[in-house]
Formats: sequence, structure tokens, C-alpha cells
Amino acid sequence: MIDLYSAPTPNGHKVSIALEELALPYTLHTLDLHQNQQKEDWFLAINPNGRIPAIVDRAEDNFAVFESGAILVYLAEKTGQLMPLDAKGRSQVMQWLMFQMGGIGPMMGQANVFYRYFPEKIQPAIDRYQGESRRLFRVLDGRLRDHEFLAGDYSIADIANWAWVRTHKWSGVSIEELPHLKRWIDAIRARPAVEKGLQMPPSPRDLTSASDEEAARFSAAARTMLETGQSRNN
Repeated sequence: MIDLYSAPTPNGHKVSIALEELALPYTLHTLDLHQNQQKEDWFLAINPNGRIPAIVDRAEDNFAVFESGAILVYLAEKTGQLMPLDAKGRSQVMQWLMFQMGGIGPMMGQANVFYRYFPEKIQPAIDRYQGESRRLFRVLDGRLRDHEFLAGDYSIADIANWAWVRTHKWSGVSIEELPHLKRWIDAIRARPAVEKGLQMPPSPRDLTSASDEEAARFSAAARTMLETGQSRNN
């Protein structure tokens, strides 16, 4: 049995989707990020960085794993699924996983901060992060032109990138004129395990189609959380 400590974010859903795809039994523990539960001592003993997600594998002497990409690799290697066993195949998956970890996630995350959460609209910053996100989307679209999935068969690389890219509207980034990316987004969204993973836990707002009023309320709550977290870290 695995304990999953998570919240309704792209990084959190990466792991819950993988657990559902792998049909691994797990118990979900939802952390209230607005209350900074991820900074409490009991959780810092699991993840010293104080971020979600994290897992504890009870079957492996309560082995703890943090960082969403590292968790995906651990689960894939534990089960022998969602990642090839040969060196070249594994490398392809790892390349596209690192693409998400080092590019898609950070750029979309910063786009969210400046486009949605920051109290002042700093247009050069918004343009910078939305533009870089769009560039990365074009890289994905080019890869998907001749490949059904990013690294051969469906893998943790697809799960990691999809969990972020699906929220492109929230980041203010269009996927118009990226037909291969659209096809891939829709194909993965149709998977039953993906649908179930998105409900573990469900987001209080659908970031793919939130109304202006809903978006404003969600952004205000997120802004308060960011400000509270910064004050507690100073």
C-alpha cells in the first residue's frame, strides 16, 4: 500500500494518474495548501522541501519519495510499466520527463504567477513566460506530428507533460494551430485511469474552462496563499 500526500495541482495529479494507470493500491491524504499543511513538521519529515506530492511506500519499509518526477520514475521501475526496460527506450522517456520538469512546469508555473496571481500586471514578465510556454508547446507538437506518444508507447513522460499542458488556458497560452498537441491532449483525457486520477483529489475549480468570475476568486485565494507562504519563509 502506498500513502499519497497531494493536492489538486498538475504535479499532484501526475502521481495520482500514474497510480491509477498502474492499478497500485494507495491511500490519498489531501493537504490543505492554504493552511500551509505542507510546511508542518510531520510532512517535512517525509519531504524536507515542504511541497506536494510525496509518497510513502509502506511495502518498502515506509520508503518516502518526493519530487513528482522522481515519484513517477520510482513507480514505473517498481512495476516495470510505463517506461521501457531497455537503455534507449528508458532514455527517451527520461528525456521527455526532464523536458516537463525543467521546461513545461517551471514556465507554465511562472506564467500562472504573473498572469493570474501577481497583484500587479507586469506585462514583460507575462509575455516572457507565456511566450516560452508556447515555444515548448510547439516542440511537443512537432514531436507528436510523427509519434502517437512522446516516447514510443504511452509512458510517464506523457502523464507528466499532459497534467500541465491540459491547463494551458489557465496560463493564458493558446494551442491554436497545434493540431498534434490537441490530438494528444484529447486522447489522454479519454483514458479512464486519467479521469479517475484527476479526481484524486478533485480541483475546486476546473482550470481548463473556468469563468472569469471563478478565475478571479481562485486567483485571489492563490495570491493569499503565496503571500502567506512568503511571509512564513522570511
